[in-house]
Amino acid sequence: MSGSSILPDEALFADFREKCLSAENWFNKYDSNGMQVWVEQLPPNKGNNVPKIHKIKCKMAIKDVSAATMFDVLLDSQYRKKWDPTMLESFDIARLSATADVGYYSWLCPKPIKNRDVVTLRSWKVMDDEYIIVNFSVKHPKYPPQNNLVRAISILTGYYIKSTGPKSCTFIYLSQADPKGSLPKWVVNKASQVLAPRVMRCVHKAGQNYPEWKQQNSPNQKPWLYPEQNTLPMMDPAELSIQRADSLEHVDESSKVDAQDSEDSS
Repeated sequence: MSGSSILPDEALFADFREKCLSAENWFNKYDSNGMQVWVEQLPPNKGNNVPKIHKIKCKMAIKDVSAATMFDVLLDSQYRKKWDPTMLESFDIARLSATADVGYYSWLCPKPIKNRDVVTLRSWKVMDDEYIIVNFSVKHPKYPPQNNLVRAISILTGYYIKSTGPKSCTFIYLSQADPKGSLPKWVVNKASQVLAPRVMRCVHKAGQNYPEWKQQNSPNQKPWLYPEQNTLPMMDPAELSIQRADSLEHVDESSKVDAQDSEDSS
């Protein structure tokens, strides 16, 4: 990030794009029906310790929805309430520039793990046939961590969407996050092998249904593409700072077993 500004610069977008497209240091965990999921390849002798930072990458070949539609789906906060099954609460707080905002998101975690929330700075970039959305955790003076939720950290998370035809695209989700808390191994496995593919299928379905929904819900309102439509209050990015993981309370959930199946699913 350049200069004193917290806003992502060209280098950050380029770095994120490269991570999405690179195969180096990724271990394939799932490959089925045009979808793949990878986790970061770790050096050997890590034992049963789950690393603090979880890196996961999902890629899907979408044959019936355009890249532009998938981009709209991800940035349309009104529509998110319709399709996101794990969302507890989500709202945009303020805009920082024509292509950046700050928002709040909380989500359900598999029981008995505590639910999580994040405050993130999100920024996006539209190119000829590519779309990139990135986010990372920030501290916002008015949205401190809450007692009933664990504040997670997005180090760099986002989407890379590349058009492969008028109604098709490659859709990649990449997350580098610290969920906070020493999570048990089954949670990490479940996230890569069960939850990630489920979420990807959900987003794809949301893309299929979006054009019809949008037709009935302010079809011309797309503030992420037309900044003059944005009614969010303006905020100076300098009021935000990057949220570091070590400044948040540590929660040890490593002894929790899955309510559904307690055996190690690795």
